[in-house]
Amino acid sequence: MKKKNFYTEIAYVMGIILLALGTAFMEKANFGVSMVVAPAYIFYLKLSEAFSFITFGMMEYILQGSLLVIMMLVLRKFRISYLFSFITALLYGFTLDFFMSLVVALPDNFLPLRILLYIAGLLTSACGVAFMFHTYISPAVYELLVKELSSEYKININKFKTAYDCTSCLISILLSFLFFGFLTFKGINVGTVIAALLN
Repeated sequence: MKKKNFYTEIAYVMGIILLALGTAFMEKANFGVSMVVAPAYIFYLKLSEAFSFITFGMMEYILQGSLLVIMMLVLRKFRISYLFSFITALLYGFTLDFFMSLVVALPDNFLPLRILLYIAGLLTSACGVAFMFHTYISPAVYELLVKELSSEYKININKFKTAYDCTSCLISILLSFLFFGFLTFKGINVGTVIAALLN
């Protein structure tokens, strides 16, 4: 039993590290981030203009915390495991900020490098998701919300996840237009579409 728990914990840590690293690579490549993290990224871009202490990782756990509160209000219930999902969001946010501080030194005006960074980010994120599927420790709030709401309302989880992703993409587009001007796409680009199709 201890051995299984050990592997579960390793998968959890590796999942967080690889997801954060993949997101940092994709952000640096500037071809668009995944639609799941796009709303937090757009809020980060806007708010960091006025408040320099705001980070991408910070916006991730603030947004996930907000979604957690909304989910609990909709479901009208609270479980201790929900708090662990927020802890996962915090760990992911801190790790993301760490990797963002490292990739900032990479050049961003060399197209072949940007393509390599995007591919590395896509693959690394996919590996992170695979690791997270092999752990029983609470997932990030995004996954928890999909799981809990689809179960509560008896909706196929795959269909609900697709609807959630599409809604997240639409919200991201609207936020980009609202914050940066009509038909200005920030954080949403061809890379977002590729990531959605491959996921």
